[in-house]
Amino acid sequence: MAEYLQVLTTSGSEEEAERIAAALVERRLAACVQVLGPIASHYRWQGEVERAREWMCVAKTEASRYPELEAAVRDLHSYEEPEIVATPIVAGGKGYLDWVSANI
Repeated sequence: MAEYLQVLTTSGSEEEAERIAAALVERRLAACVQVLGPIASHYRWQGEVERAREWMCVAKTEASRYPELEAAVRDLHSYEEPEIVATPIVAGGKGYLDWVSANI
């Protein structure tokens, strides 16, 4: 059985998030990418506390595709250092996970 990940990144615009989501699915790096937002992000960047309105992409993929997915996000993203975080999917519906595998 394949190992699965949920990978998220945030973007400063809905248009960029939609473009990243579409590219990941079109390139078969993720079976599904959901775009959520806007969200309020509070973070420290270059010594300053920042607040931004962002959109979150949540991608479902197989762990074996992660390196390519990360590279694609970095290539498509406008941030100097985009948030790219992968979380293992430790359990899930067999039918859904089979669908993820069939669609990447």
